[in-house]
Amino acid sequence: MVLRVTFFALMALGLLGLGFIGFAATRPPHEATGAPPPPVTARILTAARDIPAGNLVKPGDLSTKEVPLASVPAGSTMDTEEERRGIVGAMLRRGLNYGEPIRLADALRPGDHGFLAAVLKGDMRAVTVGVDAITSTAGLIWPGDRVDLILTQNIGDAALPIGRRVVAETVVSDIRVIAIDQRMVEGAANGGPTPDARTVTLEVNKDQAQAVQVAIRLGRLSLSVRPADEVSTVSTRHPAPVTTFASDVSPALSADLVPPVPAAQSIKIWSGASEGKDFKF
Repeated sequence: MVLRVTFFALMALGLLGLGFIGFAATRPPHEATGAPPPPVTARILTAARDIPAGNLVKPGDLSTKEVPLASVPAGSTMDTEEERRGIVGAMLRRGLNYGEPIRLADALRPGDHGFLAAVLKGDMRAVTVGVDAITSTAGLIWPGDRVDLILTQNIGDAALPIGRRVVAETVVSDIRVIAIDQRMVEGAANGGPTPDARTVTLEVNKDQAQAVQVAIRLGRLSLSVRPADEVSTVSTRHPAPVTTFASDVSPALSADLVPPVPAAQSIKIWSGASEGKDFKF
């Protein structure tokens, strides 16, 4: 009898032990070990590089950092799709260092009162030119990029050599793109490229603004993007003219290779007593 009672007691203790082990296995690790639970975290947007004040934020300027929720700096921009759309294209009121959180108060957003005036530097002007998807480098430019504006025109003067009838000229050089279409004034970017652009707004000085307006009437305008890390050595007020003729691109159009048009020849024919007439051939 004693042995039977002892056997059932041991069985009960074994079942209790197995139940405890199973319960412990289903508990979170920090509860099973008695460690405190991990802190709740949030992902915030930070500067992926040093960004000077006055720059327009581009997607490549943004990085992300995971921080404890209780330590999120006040006014930080959270790493969400909506927040990214809101910050890309905004102008920074102050410079940011690499890794520094991007706060909402640091940026002036497109559509905010005075945004365009704040974006312009010094005594600069904003001019808008019409382009298409090809002449705007297929939608790969962003507000904040620096570009050259190139004019291509056909000169319809038959007296000119054929190699001089098509010419490309750099109208203004090393100028900043302020907006693509209406992205500057209606909320800048959606995280992707800017396809099917129809207008580009550029930052120029007063003299360049007049030159651009003339170029609009002369021919087709296109943009050439400059390297982001290039140190400009070009005087943006009086840039040296850069002109390329058709004969510079295609030697076949050179005056030395194009056969000259033969000079017109004529003969005079008399018929009876009538006065002679000249016939050119």
